[in-house]
Amino acid sequence: MLSVLSRAQMRTFDAHAIDRCRVSGLVLMENAGRGATDVLVGELLGGRAAGARVVVVCGTGNNGGDGLVVARQLSVRGATPVVLVAGDEKRISPDARANLDSWLCVGGTVRALGPGATLASLTHAMTGAAVVVDALFGTGLDRAIEGWLADVIRAMNAQPSPRFAVDIPSGLDADTGIAHGVAVEAQVTATFAHHKLGLLTPGGANLAGRVHVVDIGVPASLVAHVGQAARLLEGADLAGWISRRAPSAHKNSAGHVAVVAGSRGKIGAPQLVARGAMRAGAGLVTIATWADAASAIESHVLEAMTARLDAGRLADSLGTIIAGKQAIVVGPGLGLGEDVRAVVDFLIASYEGPIVVDADALTAFAGRANALAAANSAILTPHPGELARLLGKTTAEIEADRFGAVRDAVAVTKAVVVLKGAHTIIAAPDLRVAVSPVACAALATAGSGDVLGGVISAMACVLPPFEAACAGVMAHGMAGQAWSRAHGQADRGMLASEIADALAGVLAEVRG
Repeated sequence: MLSVLSRAQMRTFDAHAIDRCRVSGLVLMENAGRGATDVLVGELLGGRAAGARVVVVCGTGNNGGDGLVVARQLSVRGATPVVLVAGDEKRISPDARANLDSWLCVGGTVRALGPGATLASLTHAMTGAAVVVDALFGTGLDRAIEGWLADVIRAMNAQPSPRFAVDIPSGLDADTGIAHGVAVEAQVTATFAHHKLGLLTPGGANLAGRVHVVDIGVPASLVAHVGQAARLLEGADLAGWISRRAPSAHKNSAGHVAVVAGSRGKIGAPQLVARGAMRAGAGLVTIATWADAASAIESHVLEAMTARLDAGRLADSLGTIIAGKQAIVVGPGLGLGEDVRAVVDFLIASYEGPIVVDADALTAFAGRANALAAANSAILTPHPGELARLLGKTTAEIEADRFGAVRDAVAVTKAVVVLKGAHTIIAAPDLRVAVSPVACAALATAGSGDVLGGVISAMACVLPPFEAACAGVMAHGMAGQAWSRAHGQADRGMLASEIADALAGVLAEVRG
């Protein structure tokens, strides 16, 4: 796992490197700018800078200083940088001032942008540019961008040239991923030292484009002195959780999952959960559903067993169903109403193993999320709308601070919470937070979440709840990416069942 830092932690990280490790701010800035230039040239200039005209729009803070290093490095490589400084040069930060002086001393020139100046010079400079570099504001920004600076960003976004963000797209909140009024829409971002929370959100992913982490010349281990807000999952983590089975393995030792899901007209959801669980390694799956749905499901499934929920003797029928099961999934397509509420309440109170709570089961706890704390090992898998209902908020409020919303949900429910979406977040009651590196548009398909619930339940047969959730999210996301690659980097058209069917290959590949 890789460290992910908040705005405050990144500030402390830099200060520790400068004050305690005696690595000067100018050295950090030089390393950052050089690394950013490497990314820019490799990603947007085809590996060759010579002859390229690149417009670098700098602010007066240290992010502007990083941009000035980029301009100088590009010049060394044969490019033709055009530098514009937005703001009063008299108020430029000391390290940025040093790099401005260096740029001027090596023959560079600067065009000034200010509140009294027209944006025509900026628009003219950007016309036909190979790349426009955004070095206006860094991770420290926590206020709305307004007035003429907002106009500068709008002018940059209006240009057809690809945009490259230095550290973070200007206007993007480094903690939440929301745009402060207006933000640069970058195709590529080079962020420094560590990933930032805001870049690992749906909004941040949309604005940052392809993100590269650039080494700034100090060991990543220094993060131990400042803490981390989350950890970014890697394929190696999944490999570590998926152990090779012994030749003597059999279906019972692989785990038996109960899928309490489905209702009349919604028989696809439990089948997708079951398919996800079995493709992820569960040896047995039993779909438990209402009698009027069970017959229809039995005519479709081959590998899964079925059982009937008896509304007249619910406790007895559920007790029989969950006996001997290593994990449960409850909710997908189960329906709404008092009978469903009785089912989920019984399972939360009675089942002692890991229980994946999704979809309609989550809705059954709207307005009473604290009742989920009674579960022994609950894993909640809401999308933003479901989490909003659970916490009594709006979907917009959840998306405005996804990390904060997950922390709130964990505090109330005492459960592992998986907030689905681009860069899914997984959080545990012991304060561990993990983030998926996957933002795969092809996964935006009906039933994708049902498959995820099944994958997590299979993992929960052999792993603790937090690790099972992390492994399930990674396997599910990587299956989506594998399908996309196999279909020419397709960003649509995948069926949920195809996610499940890609799992065996993904798990074999990561295990080596």
